[in-house]
Amino acid sequence: MPYEFRTKRQIEFSDTDMAGIAHFSRFFVFMESAEHEFLRSLGTSVATEWEGNKIGWPRLSASCEYLNPVKFEDTLDIHLTVSRKGRKSMTYEFVFTKDDLEIARGQMRTVYCTCNPGEKMKAIPIPDYIANQIEEVGANDR
Repeated sequence: MPYEFRTKRQIEFSDTDMAGIAHFSRFFVFMESAEHEFLRSLGTSVATEWEGNKIGWPRLSASCEYLNPVKFEDTLDIHLTVSRKGRKSMTYEFVFTKDDLEIARGQMRTVYCTCNPGEKMKAIPIPDYIANQIEEVGANDR
């Protein structure tokens, strides 16, 4: 069962700021894109339908610590790990590297919710068909 996922992201010109380095805000986009790829690899999506409900994974929190700059056309390796799998939520850890140099670290906490139009969002248990495919990273693997 996966507790980790790896992907790559090339820094585009639109990802950079006036100094020519990746803008801090783009790392949140990179985290979200990696999460979407991870969920698709499990046969689901960040926006789907289940048991007649529209489903989403709204963010409860997100943070990122920046360690080294990257520039236009640099390629980042993005390592996502599931640090916590709750009944209704998941916490992801992200490590961004370039040529084995750590660039940034991030964390994002999401919740599995019904997101039906005209209704208040409601956290619900992650269905077994998703939850059974995911495990938390072991304490010795961190």
